[in-house]
Amino acid sequence: MPIRSPICTVVGHVDHGKSSILDWIRGSKIVDSEPGAITQHIGASNVPLSEIKRKVGPLLDALKIKLTIPGLLFIDTPGHAAFTNLRKRGGNLSDIAIVVVDINEGFMPQTIEAIEILKSYKTPFIIAANKVDLIPGWQSKEKSLLKNIDAQNSDVSQFFDKKLYQLVGSLYDNDKLDGERFDRVSDYTKQIAIIPCSAITGEGLPELMMTIIGLAQRYLENKLQINEGNGKAIVLEVKDVKGLGKSLDVILYDGTLKVNDQIVIGGLDKPISTKIKAIFLASKMGELRDIKTKFDSVKEITAASGIRISANDIENVVAGVPLISATKETLASVEEEVQKEIEEVTVSRETDGVVIKADSLGSLEALQVLLKEKNIPVASASIGNITKKDIASAETQKEKNHYNGIILGFNVSCDLRVTGIKVLTNNVIYKLLEDFDAWKIEQEKAIEVGKLEGMIRPCKIQLLKNFIFRQSNPAVMGAEVLGGKLKAGMPLMLDGKKITTVKALQVDKETVLELEEGKQGAISMDNVTIGRTITGDEILYSAIPPEHFKVMKEFKKALTSKEIEIIKEIALIMRKDNPVWGI
Repeated sequence: MPIRSPICTVVGHVDHGKSSILDWIRGSKIVDSEPGAITQHIGASNVPLSEIKRKVGPLLDALKIKLTIPGLLFIDTPGHAAFTNLRKRGGNLSDIAIVVVDINEGFMPQTIEAIEILKSYKTPFIIAANKVDLIPGWQSKEKSLLKNIDAQNSDVSQFFDKKLYQLVGSLYDNDKLDGERFDRVSDYTKQIAIIPCSAITGEGLPELMMTIIGLAQRYLENKLQINEGNGKAIVLEVKDVKGLGKSLDVILYDGTLKVNDQIVIGGLDKPISTKIKAIFLASKMGELRDIKTKFDSVKEITAASGIRISANDIENVVAGVPLISATKETLASVEEEVQKEIEEVTVSRETDGVVIKADSLGSLEALQVLLKEKNIPVASASIGNITKKDIASAETQKEKNHYNGIILGFNVSCDLRVTGIKVLTNNVIYKLLEDFDAWKIEQEKAIEVGKLEGMIRPCKIQLLKNFIFRQSNPAVMGAEVLGGKLKAGMPLMLDGKKITTVKALQVDKETVLELEEGKQGAISMDNVTIGRTITGDEILYSAIPPEHFKVMKEFKKALTSKEIEIIKEIALIMRKDNPVWGI
């Protein structure tokens, strides 16, 4: 059975050099054509065996490695998408992955997110510790990476080792993974190889390619066998191409596709069945997304390849959906298979949960995976921008559970006016989840604040002896709020005994309902006489009933840190005479 090219995805934080590394491998300048030198769309490059030999020939000879794979299919992704639309049934489309990290900056949240998704799919990966040329004092003298590392002066070597083992520490701290410099790895099944490199000087990149090839040939050969029969692919992007109209950029990962083949594409409502009009292959390692890439028309193509397909009736196709060829006899079963794959990810359940939306099938699944890790149930999951139906679904969920009145949208938009529920959208999954966590905390606090409605909250004031306006009936004098809020109607205590109630508050002769921490005002108090009941320079506390104290202990998230400090002081005062007060 023939062996196909391994599919290798390059992932990592924005601007850490993913596309630049691929530019070196291809001898291209895709980065220069991208806005802000940042990848905007997903792309794929077929790197043939001849080019691999040209790039890593000396290493092949030195290590006496015989190449059995026909080449490598590299997939470059926008950092913000974290390769999340590369999903096939049963796992990740990628056979192996390169996680690119700037050795000077180290792990970023998107790096961690990418590794978490790779782990969830059980996809093997290596770390490309890029930008060694930017290490202060680094000298790129040798072509061999290891010779170059040894040639650095002691200060540079120490700094390099420090940065490298910070990556090792990050791997363990975030994902409990054992990482090591590639030449020191004793067991590639248990350790993550870290290859220092530079996309600018090219050092370390032959070693990077050799590591990928070695791992693929040693551990993935069974997975790389091409099955006869249906061509199976994943849609990367739907685009308008001059002279072709609507076209599909796809990754063919198994089987063969031919011109005039019947193909079935996953649809949001039902399968899309059409025929291939033309197949185009990027020439000379060109990139699918690069506008300068020239394409060659081919009649037939075998996995694994990044190709462009021209076909009718593909206007409603979305990224990430499966594409499978079929015959007249297998058409019905293939349509069923394709739609089943869509339904595995797009769900609408009766159970409680949040509503999620994403721009592609794989993105949707990745979001579900990360939510599942956080034990957050999903009630509805679908592809595309947020609709009235999604809003109605979230409103229904809110009626069941206050925490579920939310829509999470990854790489989608919402142009509708929304009231009563929360809509969060972001182009970075980890930021979307951070925003969701922050919203949950706000919701919890709002609920707890509601529980404390009408209760006497912690407050501490200092009476101001130099501002006595009336001694009694009622006593009126100045006061400063040391913590909490002083409110009209609040009972006050001294030494654990209630002595008065705030009748009214004034600031600059204007009546106010409350005074905040740090503010001063005139306080009117009944049942006290200044000079007899109080001297006028005391510190008073709000007189909190023990049943209110118990509730506040349970919902202390609704209290400020100063209020928590004050309520502890009140408890100490009250327990001098009654050790079980508030317990």
